Amino acid sequence: MKRILLGVTAALAMGATAASAGTLDKVKARGHLICIVNSGFVGFASLDKNGKYQGYDIDYCKATAAAVLGDASKVKYKPATGKTRFTILNSGEGDVLWRNTTWTFVRDVDVKLSFQGVNYYDGQGFMVTKKLGISSAKELDGASICIQTGTTTELNLAEYFRVNNMTYEPVVTENNEESRRNILAGRCDGYTTDASGLAATRATFKDPENYVILPEIISKEPLGPVTRHGDDNWSDIIRWTKNALLAAEELGITQANAVGTLENRMLKT
Repeated sequence: MKRILLGVTAALAMGATAASAGTLDKVKARGHLICIVNSGFVGFASLDKNGKYQGYDIDYCKATAAAVLGDASKVKYKPATGKTRFTILNSGEGDVLWRNTTWTFVRDVDVKLSFQGVNYYDGQGFMVTKKLGISSAKELDGASICIQTGTTTELNLAEYFRVNNMTYEPVVTENNEESRRNILAGRCDGYTTDASGLAATRATFKDPENYVILPEIISKEPLGPVTRHGDDNWSDIIRWTKNALLAAEELGITQANAVGTLENRMLKT
């Protein structure tokens, strides 16, 4: 896989001038990638018992480092909340946002972000304590709901309750960990975020059987990597790093068989 990514990046970078390379030049000069992630999101980006990041988004960060620098370990992680992630990216404190982030018109146009495709298609749901005794989100009228600020889930939540003529009490949090602590402490009846986030959060509970993820999915959340507007060469690299990984999975290409598979394909063309 490393060889695939290096080949893709080399092809993209060959025509880059000093003026257009932007982030690529900075990453090469620095010697490591700075990847913006959602810290504490089990299965996507979280610390293991040795204090090292692991998960789905982390693997994409490593793939990017392998593609650009030839070494998947040459990456540092910049944790960000839903509220701070875009500021960190646009200020140049991070090189790429490999964090669960929904591709929207406003973010693309007004916030001046560039989305490089979808690597995880999600939808917003609800998790409640079992003792609440409900089986549908339409039974949440009057409930207190934990919600992360700076996310599309805030607007989706308000719209869902408005359309269904229900009221709720928002319990606003900065990140997933704060929401996790609140629902465990009983400060909110339920928690809403992307369904993957609900499953990841519940998996960390000592008693997950006492929490129920309700069946309703109330939104479409196409998640994907984000770069800054105007950094076209770097955006091409991020997009095709993602595409190379998706294509490799579809074709059954792994680190173990990459070289032989590529040689066979080249012989047939």
